[in-house]
Amino acid sequence: MMIKEVIVVEGKSDTVAINRAVHADTIETGGSAIPEWVIDRIRRAQRKRGVIVFTDPDYQGERIRKIISQAVPGCKHAFIKKAEGQGKRNLGVEYASPEVIRRALAEVRTEAEAPTEQITMADMIDAGLVGGAQAKGRRALLGEKLGIGYANAQQLHKRMLMLQITREEFVEALASVLAQEE
Repeated sequence: MMIKEVIVVEGKSDTVAINRAVHADTIETGGSAIPEWVIDRIRRAQRKRGVIVFTDPDYQGERIRKIISQAVPGCKHAFIKKAEGQGKRNLGVEYASPEVIRRALAEVRTEAEAPTEQITMADMIDAGLVGGAQAKGRRALLGEKLGIGYANAQQLHKRMLMLQITREEFVEALASVLAQEE
């Protein structure tokens, strides 16, 4: 499987894991303190070939994803679940199997310039995704169903808007989550 876009990862081990799964070029951020010259390389790659941000399913990975999204609009995003990236002592893309990496790259999401029908925070509250004993579990399942990973309520809302999750996708995934609870 050949990937046209440049994949942005956190480090060398992630590049190795990506190259075990697909043929692709990568840019390594070297962690969450991304130097401006790396941001410039990502901007250039976005203009020339497009970019897929593929970071670890943890706080640092989310921080890197946010920094890149703000600096380089229009990126695509690939996600793995925490369980899919669990190593013996750590968590990350480098521990994901080639099959998981290929699936995540096949299900990339693109950032929205202007979403057509926005999902509101009120929709999330009504769905039981904010506050309450079951909210965290519901958000985890919803993120899994939508293929966008786990996030707290505010980040999940921003991510759904950024990645153009439609109201129909939201309602369908939510129905599936609520059916699991029964």
